[in-house]
Amino acid sequence: MIKIQKINPLDDEKLEELGFTWHTDSDGSKYLNDELVVVSQDEAEAYYQAGNEVYDMFVEAAQYVIDNELFFELGIPFNLIDMIKQSWENDVHWHIYGRFDFAGGIDAKPIKLIEFNADTPTSLFETALLQWALLKENSLDEEKQFNNVYESISKNFKRLICLDEDISSFDENYDGWKILFSSVEGDDEEEATTRLLQQMATDAGFNTSFEYLQDVRFGNDGIFDADENNYEYWFKLFPWEDLATDESELVVTLNEIMNNQKAIILNPAYTLLFQSKGIMKIMYDLFPDSPYLLKTSFEPLENTKQVEKTLFGREGANTKIIDANGNIVEQVDGPYDNYNKIYQEYVEFPQDAKKDKYQAGVFFAYEACGLSFRKGGEILDNMSKFVGHVIA
Repeated sequence: MIKIQKINPLDDEKLEELGFTWHTDSDGSKYLNDELVVVSQDEAEAYYQAGNEVYDMFVEAAQYVIDNELFFELGIPFNLIDMIKQSWENDVHWHIYGRFDFAGGIDAKPIKLIEFNADTPTSLFETALLQWALLKENSLDEEKQFNNVYESISKNFKRLICLDEDISSFDENYDGWKILFSSVEGDDEEEATTRLLQQMATDAGFNTSFEYLQDVRFGNDGIFDADENNYEYWFKLFPWEDLATDESELVVTLNEIMNNQKAIILNPAYTLLFQSKGIMKIMYDLFPDSPYLLKTSFEPLENTKQVEKTLFGREGANTKIIDANGNIVEQVDGPYDNYNKIYQEYVEFPQDAKKDKYQAGVFFAYEACGLSFRKGGEILDNMSKFVGHVIA
């Protein structure tokens, strides 16, 4: 049974002062939970180790995909393949941040990888800032968390400047390259997340600016804001697979920008390999004895309770739980059904006394750097709740 610590919530006014406006779900319930998951120091360290080891497996699997031209199997759009290869081969295309979803890790259950949100992960704002604020609001020790997200991502931005994993040579008085941050206008959550990343880059020494995606100008000579300022880096909180299908002409231009070395795009195109759930089938083939991986296949598993997922999709949409006899016992509809499917061995999420289930989210920025939880039902959809944690 998961251990829960009840806390006083942050009121809506205080949340909005922090820039957190998506605090209430469509049914009127609060998205931010008024409790914390209690974890031990050993459990926190196990999540840290799992994140680091699993990331290394993703890297090896991505190299295998590239070497063996397995892009079709992963559902990678053909117009992104060249950009994926180019960004993979050049170290200046640095993966800024991503988020692992894990089952287990608490209540004596082993940690199992569910998927990796490597390109446009959500809950950054909540994990980096709000769960820290919850400890402060409740007069709890603010150090009692596995939560170095803000610092770790800021260091990753410094690595873009140093062009080295070692940032000891970083000049704190650096004043040079510029990075433009973009999200789609009208989405408060995505804009707040993007502006938080902008602040992290500013802290790292970049000259930064923000422009809504539709107002950015792209040309063979580079990437520009609405005032025609040119930027060496562009961060977009917009999925690569959506760019490929919805903005194919833009993809052509971005490819030319990369080829001409006029700008670097973040997160890099190769993160789409990590984002595709199909890579977990490759990983299982390469590392069948890993304690972190669930059996995964492109075909339904025989005589096994399993989860059917689309190669790309978010918030539990188009997910089915299928029992060992092939019967659907739970499903969530959504807009991603046109993608091919994977089949992953089913694993139970830990649950509390009310039978609510919990999935751990571990952020990764050069190393595993922060933990938080989502609470909900059998399939965690867009009505699931954010839950912070405290180390006992």
